Amino acid sequence: MVALWLPAPFSVTLVEKQTSTHCQQRRASVQTGTSTLSEDSSFKHLLANMSTDSVVIVSAARTPIGSLNGALSMVPLHDLCSAVIKDVLKRAGVKPDEVSEVIMGHVLTAGHGQNPTRKASVGAGIPYPVPAWSCQMVCGSGLKAVCLGAQSILTGESTVVVAGGMESMSRAPHTVHMRAGVKMGDASLQDSMVADGLTDIFHCYHMGITAENVAKQWGVSREEQDRFAVKSQSRTEAAQKARYFDQEIVPIMVPSRKGPVEVKVDEFPRHGSNMDSMSKLKPCFVKDSSGTVTAGNASGINDGAAATVLMSQSEAARRGIKPMARIVSWAQAGLDPSIMGTGPIPAIRKAVEKAGWQLDQVDLFEINEAFAAQSVAVVKELGLNEEKVNVSGGAISLGHPIGMSGCRVLVTLLHALQRTGGRKGIASLCIGGGMGIAMCVERV
Repeated sequence: MVALWLPAPFSVTLVEKQTSTHCQQRRASVQTGTSTLSEDSSFKHLLANMSTDSVVIVSAARTPIGSLNGALSMVPLHDLCSAVIKDVLKRAGVKPDEVSEVIMGHVLTAGHGQNPTRKASVGAGIPYPVPAWSCQMVCGSGLKAVCLGAQSILTGESTVVVAGGMESMSRAPHTVHMRAGVKMGDASLQDSMVADGLTDIFHCYHMGITAENVAKQWGVSREEQDRFAVKSQSRTEAAQKARYFDQEIVPIMVPSRKGPVEVKVDEFPRHGSNMDSMSKLKPCFVKDSSGTVTAGNASGINDGAAATVLMSQSEAARRGIKPMARIVSWAQAGLDPSIMGTGPIPAIRKAVEKAGWQLDQVDLFEINEAFAAQSVAVVKELGLNEEKVNVSGGAISLGHPIGMSGCRVLVTLLHALQRTGGRKGIASLCIGGGMGIAMCVERV
């Protein structure tokens, strides 16, 4: 078993489980600063290549977010991803053949072929010798990919990493298990989007039920949820009218019968949302009078891709690139899956502790709005200033392409920090199955 934690400043613990005489001879314990290093050449090589240099983000962008079966639904996912990879490389001034590795978060992989990240990488002009792969941490996948990219740089494995996330929920197929055939009777189709992306694997119920659980346990009323949702919509409407998202969005050319059409604006927001219209929506998951989670105060089902370019701070200096921010720390946490929406609470606390920050020192937060219920609970529990959280709206208004969102919140945070002159920011998400992830970044 190997455990590796590499925020900056980094600490590493490597422990190989004792299962045989051979393992006893090879087991090693390695830790910088507080422990010892035993003889193991592979571990020595790893440590020899580790860097205390900070990892920086030199560019960040995303596609517009499309609605279910909307503007982006006809675009193959790898093409969406290729477009954003090309863009972030151009912004960074990095040539495709200078990339060391491509890592993309992706959840609903069924029907997209063998390693869609690899296809997206090659489609972006990155040559065959450069490896490309996907990671899956449900809603946290896109941010986890950035963490993995940073680790790859810190260990000396990579010099330049493209990391992000992608999802086409519109293209998730319906499936049926027919490997052994059906001797008699009908066979039912299963919606892979719901089964693999939106259903708790432990309790076999929809993510919306976990939001109802949080609302009950944290005392979040239907009115509080609706007000949060209206605020999200209003902030996004204001941001779109002020063209705040223009700098972070990569326009996508979408085929149509009349020729290619440029899509450059998020499709999901509902301008003019108000409490009157929001309060009339019926609960989706708990149908009786106790239900509080509706289509209006929950995130959407969407399509999109986002990416960043990572390198060490010294590499950026060598290239004459001014970074957007440095990655200060990141953290993951687990908790009861039935209240998975509160995952950002322990994850943010751990990330802030690793960074050596105080929460009140943070200028902006981008915390994914899977549901208003969990968003309100997270803000309350952490005692955050609401005016610092999701200043341009969040997933309730913009949408939640689950594999993309982890990187999307980071991209939006980075551009918001630049726009507002803020210095410190935190991106965080809850994760289905009962987890949370968070990253602290600081403008340099």
